[in-house]
Amino acid sequence: MEKSQSFAEIIKGETPVLVDFFAEWCGPCKTMSPILKEFATQMGDRVRVLKIDVDKNPAAAQAYRIQGVPTLVLFQNGQLKWRQSGVVQKKQLEEVVNKFRSN
Repeated sequence: MEKSQSFAEIIKGETPVLVDFFAEWCGPCKTMSPILKEFATQMGDRVRVLKIDVDKNPAAAQAYRIQGVPTLVLFQNGQLKWRQSGVVQKKQLEEVVNKFRSN
């Protein structure tokens, strides 16, 4: 993430932003990591993927009421469009992002 942009500025954009709230100690988060990497590579500039460690950023986790990890949250134009906890497969992530993405 670029230092010049705040989280609030990033999620206000037209480009969908998928945020992965995770923790280092979380087993399912480790499963999610390669799925997200592959997803981000495949989607390119059509989506932004951010990872937020809930232990290092408790305020962000609290602000979005993150109860369990991993929790994936999709933002677009500053609005929360979708969220789901647990491991999500790449195909489902593609479908979710494509549903909200501007053509």
